[in-house]
Amino acid sequence: MKLPERIIDFHVHLFPDRMFDAIWEFFSKGYRWDVIYRMYYRECIDYLRERGVEKIVYSNYAHREGIAESLNEWNLRVLDENPDLYCFTAYHPGDENATDMVEKILAHPRVLGFKLQLLVQRFYPHDDRLFPMYDMVMNHGKRILFHVGTGPVGNEFVGLAEFQKLLTRYPDIPATVAHMGAYEYQGFMDLLAGHPNLYLDTSFSFFKEFQGRGGFNLGSEALETHRERILYGSDFPNLILPRESEIDTLLGYGLSPEFYDRVFHRNGSELIDAIVQGGESKFD
Repeated sequence: MKLPERIIDFHVHLFPDRMFDAIWEFFSKGYRWDVIYRMYYRECIDYLRERGVEKIVYSNYAHREGIAESLNEWNLRVLDENPDLYCFTAYHPGDENATDMVEKILAHPRVLGFKLQLLVQRFYPHDDRLFPMYDMVMNHGKRILFHVGTGPVGNEFVGLAEFQKLLTRYPDIPATVAHMGAYEYQGFMDLLAGHPNLYLDTSFSFFKEFQGRGGFNLGSEALETHRERILYGSDFPNLILPRESEIDTLLGYGLSPEFYDRVFHRNGSELIDAIVQGGESKFD
């Protein structure tokens, strides 16, 4: 099976250079993970484009209070420099001006919404401080990217049970769950049937080195069944194994051409078009 000619990577990380340095140092000291692609943001963009990625959807997050505003100012500059980039921007509910910032940042048509990295940020997805932001995102026709699974490590703020509490209040929340919900793959995939605005992305879950011991474990039938709700994402550049490993694993499943077209391009394209076109009409 060949990789489709058109690729949208829906899970890339871009940070200011000094934040990348700090993240890589933390991975190395805290988790003994040595990132193999130590590239700053311009290098990341060039690297992916040279490998056929048509559109890049990147994210970053505020690991503590007080940095989301400056990080989002950087995001807006990066978007303005790169017309084929799209972003899930930073948010922290502990910031005094958190909701004021939401209106400003969502006004940019290529801001797709916000990223919540609950493992690092250490609050629950159903924290009521987040509710005003969720309401505003939904009113603007945008989305949330959640790191809410228990893989590669977990704590009390992540996991299927905590995410289900959010869905009880917001069953129609437009959300993408990163990493296929690892490690609770079955539980997160089961949510797709009852929550039509929910998607999963492939990042982290398909390294061939992890198959059978932490990688996606539901088989090809589950992937084919849910092909309209899965987005390709690489996690680039914060990888400890080659980017191509996950692509090779996905191609090795030998699924239908429609699966590969949808996961690597069409699903992402349709989501981006819906958000951007809706944003342009709303802010005209």
